[in-house]
Amino acid sequence: MTTSVVERLGIGDLVGKKVELRQNWSEDDLQLVFRAAYEQIFGRQGVYASEKFSSAESLLRNGKISVQQFVEILAKSDFYKECFFYNNSQGRFIELTYKHLLGRAPYDQSEIAYHVDLYASRGYDADIESYIYSSEYENAFGFSVVPYYRGFKSIPGMKTVGYNRIFALYRGNGNSDNAQYGGKNSRLRSRISMNQANLIIPPTSPSSFAGTTTIVSSAPRGDNRMFVIEAVVGTANTKVAVRRSRQVYTVPYERLSATYQEIHKRGGKIVNISQA
Repeated sequence: MTTSVVERLGIGDLVGKKVELRQNWSEDDLQLVFRAAYEQIFGRQGVYASEKFSSAESLLRNGKISVQQFVEILAKSDFYKECFFYNNSQGRFIELTYKHLLGRAPYDQSEIAYHVDLYASRGYDADIESYIYSSEYENAFGFSVVPYYRGFKSIPGMKTVGYNRIFALYRGNGNSDNAQYGGKNSRLRSRISMNQANLIIPPTSPSSFAGTTTIVSSAPRGDNRMFVIEAVVGTANTKVAVRRSRQVYTVPYERLSATYQEIHKRGGKIVNISQA
């Protein structure tokens, strides 16, 4: 990516940014790790984080945990839940967790469905662990690197749509994840459900972004769009083995979210979504 493109897209401070706790680190190095972790995981809310995680900081300072485990503590904390989990839709929370912990946007519906199912079956902590102890995390960050935004550069296994999607989630360092235009709703659901790429919109203020939202989500097409959802459905919350069957739902755009919820409440798993 050329310097002119980086500057035009407003991501010059992010490309190549990497904070690592190396051997023989100094206290200044450690403080840099703390600041980078709070900024990456909590965004603007990170300014309130240091006083909440003094015990975790001591564990890292004393070599009892790694940077990877420090990040795990942050993401499992009540503070993270209060910032992002309780006040957002599940789709929006998954988008933010990909952004914070893996430094990229989710690529397609299968990634969203995986985390919906994992949370439903095993709970919050197991879902967070699935990011932090994934091969992708370990290959990208290992034990000592603070997660950073990787989606602005070509990364191994990255789908082309990932580059476009990260711009829908990252709106600049001065922008809060909980104060962006769109509120608690997913930024990617419409394009992911249609398996289409997002438009690339350089980071701007929320008010500037608002003027482009209908273009990104294709809202003017209204209720004409129909979608086919293929799901494997069984019976939820039972200890008895139940044969699961494949079912197909044809629903209008405005029923997509409600249908997702109905399928998952029944213990189902979405395997494919396409436009009719």
